[in-house]
Amino acid sequence: MRKEYDEYLVKNFPNLYRQRYLSPKETCMCWGFDTGNGWFDLIKRLSEDITKISPETEAVQVKEKFGGLRFYVTNATDEVYKLIEEAENESFKICEKCGSRENVTTEGCWVFTLCDKCWENKRNNPNWRIWEEDE
Repeated sequence: MRKEYDEYLVKNFPNLYRQRYLSPKETCMCWGFDTGNGWFDLIKRLSEDITKISPETEAVQVKEKFGGLRFYVTNATDEVYKLIEEAENESFKICEKCGSRENVTTEGCWVFTLCDKCWENKRNNPNWRIWEEDE
């Protein structure tokens, strides 16, 4: 995820992402948000919802796995886990590269959730990467 998106989330949800700058011995959050830029709005909305209902919840890892969002927390309530489950399910309907909700599929040897346009760019560009800093 773009540096400015990472910084926005940490700045606006400091309690949720308080582990962001701890060492790898303490948390997996130290690696930041290991997702494509297309899920920023989804993660932002989830962060807002979690912060409203459970300010003591802390994110320990936010990443993509098998084409879907994975959002791991500690000190969470059942309501928070329900929100996370809903967001993780929704991630399969959002292109993780560009954020489109049109013609999105999950496939590949290394599994991605992409819209038709991003799949085409991936197929035609040998240097294509899901996480581009300069987008």
